[in-house]
Amino acid sequence: MATRSNRQRTAQVLDETSKRIIEQLQEDGRRPYAAIGKAVGLSEAAVRQRVQRLLDTGVMQIVAVTDPLQVGFSRQAMIGIEVEGDIAAVADELASFAEVDYVVVTAGSFDLLVEVVCEDDDHLLELVSSKIRGLAGVRRTETFVYLKLRKQLYNWGTR
Repeated sequence: MATRSNRQRTAQVLDETSKRIIEQLQEDGRRPYAAIGKAVGLSEAAVRQRVQRLLDTGVMQIVAVTDPLQVGFSRQAMIGIEVEGDIAAVADELASFAEVDYVVVTAGSFDLLVEVVCEDDDHLLELVSSKIRGLAGVRRTETFVYLKLRKQLYNWGTR
């Protein structure tokens, strides 16, 4: 999946109908266009066009969210990273790692927070000790191992 920084994104102005379509898909990403059209007052074809435009402009993605444990990934962690030098370059490099599903530039104790999904503890150890700490500019890391995931939702709606 390609990633884009906030600087590369252009703000999209969404009308109320597009927002309602997004909310329908946040509830159920497999909801038929005809059902969405009925809920928002559009034809199936109009919904299909709007959804495609939302996808093409990067406003949304439609993905399958899995439980990592159910698909062979028994270790998740959040890693705080202090960077010396170009934070964006380190963030971009981290974003290219297959194990990394979330990279955010932060203010505070860490310059970056990175969420990783690994097969097991050995995989996590190798990732942190060799790949992440081996990057130019990485000064320090702190790993927060997930013991239990209590909530993960993507239905925050639109504003």
